[in-house]
Amino acid sequence: MVNGKMQAIIKHQYGYGAELQMIDIPNYAEDEVLIQVTAASICGTDVHIYTWDEWSQNRVHPPFVFGHEFSGEVVGLGAKVTSLKKGDFVSAETHLVCGSCQQCLAGLYHICRNTKIIGVDTHGCFAEYIVLPAKNVWRNPKDMPVEVASIQEPMGNAVHTVLSGEVVGKIVAIIGCGPIGMMAAGVAKAAGAAEVIALDINEYRLNLAKRMGATRTINSAKENPLQVIDRVTSGNGVDVVCEMSGNPAAINQGLKMVTNGGRVSILSLPTRPVEINITDDIVFKGITVQGITGRRMFQTWQQVSSLLATRQVDVLPIITHSFPLEEFEKGFDLMIEGKCGKVILHP
Repeated sequence: MVNGKMQAIIKHQYGYGAELQMIDIPNYAEDEVLIQVTAASICGTDVHIYTWDEWSQNRVHPPFVFGHEFSGEVVGLGAKVTSLKKGDFVSAETHLVCGSCQQCLAGLYHICRNTKIIGVDTHGCFAEYIVLPAKNVWRNPKDMPVEVASIQEPMGNAVHTVLSGEVVGKIVAIIGCGPIGMMAAGVAKAAGAAEVIALDINEYRLNLAKRMGATRTINSAKENPLQVIDRVTSGNGVDVVCEMSGNPAAINQGLKMVTNGGRVSILSLPTRPVEINITDDIVFKGITVQGITGRRMFQTWQQVSSLLATRQVDVLPIITHSFPLEEFEKGFDLMIEGKCGKVILHP
């Protein structure tokens, strides 16, 4: 065990913001490991918690350490852990699954009925140390930059969304160019998409999406995306829509721009119910609508690792800012303003 205190960002109240506090370094059980965090990235979910929106008000219960995307070094091992050793450079699958529900028994761990998420339902990684079950830990190549290693979990979301159906030779639209949408553009291009169209209202992020592999960008605040899609596809529509925005109007546009028989994969989390035209936009078009949650454990992690190792996807362009843990508020301000790609915190 490692005794003593550590710095951690605490969601300290039922309201806006967070605090940097000194808390006890956590103890670990016989099947767990203690990891010293080297880099932690801010996710859109963390912003939901920080700003205390409607979703977070109904989901999380302060006080707790939040954050769930990270890389670090194993510094403590439970007595029954044999798959890892001290000094291993690691990241982690953030969904803690039960292993015994109907979905887990069928190997569908990513849709476990009893999933808990670190940094949401349990203590997270915005701290100097984190404890996790050994089975959730993913060993990284030693030469992988710590910043890149820390964003494999959200890249897994992008990979899962894009590769949940056929992509080769298809026209793919990515709606919403937050960091995961940017990564999805790179994944779609690497997977052989004929064209990758990125849509957003943020010009800064559209430019980053282009650097990641988008072949065309559409600023939906400046031009009608349905008219543009209709023109560039000769009226056929796109083959695949990856919905990353959570915006009700954008979701409806996605359903309308997809071609008959196409696929719409939805990763975004709208904070309220969305009204859609099921008859005309889904049934009569014969499309497939997929809900995407998490990463296929651990198939998606292997895909992410391979894409990064072979440099088919380069995520460095979207890692735009880094701050020490103490300056976390600067990182959250940038995320809220949308003036960044991925923001990394270093304990």
